Amino acid sequence: MTTTATPDIGQTVPDWRLRGPGGQRVSLSEYRGKKNVVVVFFPLAFSPACSHQLADIGKEMRRFEALDAVVLGVSVDSHFANQAFARSLGISFPLLSDFDRAASQAWGVLIPEKLHSGRAVFVVDKQGRLAYRDVSPTPAEIPSNTAVLAALERLV
Repeated sequence: MTTTATPDIGQTVPDWRLRGPGGQRVSLSEYRGKKNVVVVFFPLAFSPACSHQLADIGKEMRRFEALDAVVLGVSVDSHFANQAFARSLGISFPLLSDFDRAASQAWGVLIPEKLHSGRAVFVVDKQGRLAYRDVSPTPAEIPSNTAVLAALERLV
C-alpha cells in the first residue's frame, strides 16, 4: 500500500464515499457548491490526543458554521466506533469511517506501517479545491483551530 502526496493548495481534492453515523454514506462532493468543508483526519478513536482535538473542534462549531463550513472527521475506525466516540465527546459533527484506508491513502496521510492516518486538517472550498492544509509531523501535534478558522475567513 503506497501513499500518495497530499493535495496541493488550489488543487481539486480526491472525493470519497465513507460511512458516517448510522452507517449512512457521505461523499465529499455532496458539499460542492454549497459549503466549505473542514476535513479532519485523526489517527484513532478514543485515543487521548484525538479526544482532545475533536472536543476542541466541537467547542468551535458555531464559528465554523458562521463561516459557511461543515466539519467532517475521518479515521480508519469502523463507523460504529466513530459513532460511539462522537457520542462520548458530545460532538455534533460527523465522524466518518475510512475502514479500507482509501481516503487516507488518496489524501497522502496514511502511515502504512501503522495502518492508520496521521493527524491532518484540510480546508476545501465550495469549488472542491484545497484552500488550506496542516499535516502534523507527529500524531501528538494537534493543528491549530485558529489557523483553520483564519483560512475559512479568507474564503468568505
